[in-house]
Order: sequence, then C-alpha cells, then structure tokens
Amino acid sequence: MQRFFPYLIGLVIILAVLSSCVFVVRERDSALVFALGEVRETITEPGLYFKLPPPFQNVVLLDRRLQTIETKDPERIQTAEKKNLLIDSFVKWRIIDPRQFYVTFGANTRAAEERLSAQIRDALNASVNVRTVKEVVSSQRGDIMKEMLSTVDNRARPLGVEVVDVRLRRIDFAPEISESVYRRMEAERKEEANRLRATGAADSERIRAQADRQREELLATAYAEAEKIRGTGDAEAASIFAQAYSKNPEFYSFYKSLEAYRSSFSSKDDLLVISPDSEFFRFWDNGQGTAPARP
Repeated sequence: MQRFFPYLIGLVIILAVLSSCVFVVRERDSALVFALGEVRETITEPGLYFKLPPPFQNVVLLDRRLQTIETKDPERIQTAEKKNLLIDSFVKWRIIDPRQFYVTFGANTRAAEERLSAQIRDALNASVNVRTVKEVVSSQRGDIMKEMLSTVDNRARPLGVEVVDVRLRRIDFAPEISESVYRRMEAERKEEANRLRATGAADSERIRAQADRQREELLATAYAEAEKIRGTGDAEAASIFAQAYSKNPEFYSFYKSLEAYRSSFSSKDDLLVISPDSEFFRFWDNGQGTAPARP
C-alpha cells in the first residue's frame, strides 16, 4: 500500500490541476478570464470552458441579471417653489460591459449601486428643482421619470452599466408644508366649485330666458292664429245671418224678438221698466209684428 501512496498523491494533484483548468459560465453570469492580472477574454455565452491553472489564469464571474436599487429613506428634494418633498424611488439596472464594469468597480456590486444612487439623486434634484409641487405630484410625473432615466443611463453606460427603468414610487409632502399645501389645494377646489356654480347659474338664466322667449313667441303666434280663425268664423256667421235674413225678414225679426224676450225674462226676479207700446213688445200681442196703436 505504501508503494502506491505516491501515485495516489500524484493523481490527486493532477485532478486538482485539471479541475482548476475547467470552469462553467451559467446563463445569469458573465466571465472575465485574467492572465497575470490582465483581462484576456470576456465570456458571455453559457457553457463549459477551459483555462490555464492559477496563477497563470484565473476567472471572475459577474452577475448580469437585472438588479434593483431601492432608496432606504425618502430623498428630501426642493421644488421650484422652495417646498420640500419626500420622494421614494427605485432603479432597475444590469451589467452590459463586464470588462468596463470590472475596470470601474472591480467585482464590487455594492460600489456600483452607491455610484448609481448618487447619480439618481443628482438627476432627481435636477428634474424636481425646476417644477412646482403640482407638476411633480401629478401632471409631469411621467416626464420626470423619463428625464431621470435618460440622464442616469447616459452617465452609467461608460461604466459598463445599463439603467433599464427609473420609477418614483411615492411622493409625500414634508411635515412643515403639508398643512399649507392642503389649505391651498382646498382653496383651489373651492374656487373651481364656485366657478362651476357661476357658470351653471349663467347657463340656467340663459336657458330660462330662451324658454320664456319661445313661450311668448308661441303664445303670440297662437293668439294671432286664434284671432284669424275667430274673425273668419264671425265673417261666415254674419254671412249666414245675412242670407237667412234676406230669405224671410219677418221670421228673422220674430226669432230675434223671442231671443230677446228669453234673455230679458230668464229669472223671476228680473224687472223691466218700459212702455207697453214700445217697439220691444211688437210681437207680444201681435203675431204680425206691427206696432201697437198709440192713444
């Protein structure tokens, strides 16, 4: 057994040397192959690779997956109105140039995150400082994120890093301005409500006036039409009466006298003071309608 012991030691050494010459690059990694401290090769495709044993060559693996930087504490940023806002943000980034990333940061991902965080703060300050609170909170929030993404990505690419996305997660008012901002917002809402009420009242008056005018026009048109119809009817009635009178004037006079008697004595309490030989009683005792002889 002692005779084979040196061979076993040699075999172990050979296996150790061979294992140091083989390395695996996974789908999520990039590999930098160094020769005597200098980068000789950059490998981004996954697979099994070979190299010289240390110290002639060694390998550094870098994670090329999408990574996230989140602010631990909200950034205190001042707006164009000199109002302080507390802003939470996060950034998605990844390594696109392993060689340049290693030259800048080594294999220290934490150093890269600190560098990117500083650039994010600068970009956030530059975008928020020129805008009002209302623009930051609502109307231009998307524009701010686009500006930050463009600025930070342009600064990060020379470092071997691509910034994929920048998001403002939460925007709060600083405690010292919250109350004043709320009061101003309340005043703006009240002003808008009053404006809408005034507009509604003006529209109501306009609609009411228009309806009244249309009503008067319709009534005037209807009255004119009624008078026209009434006049036509009166004319036709007069024509019919004239025709009837011309056919038998005596009977027409007798009929009209009967109507006068009926209307004059329609009630028991009616009293008529008139001479008996008046023209009114021409048909009372005389069916021919001749006037009674005067004494």
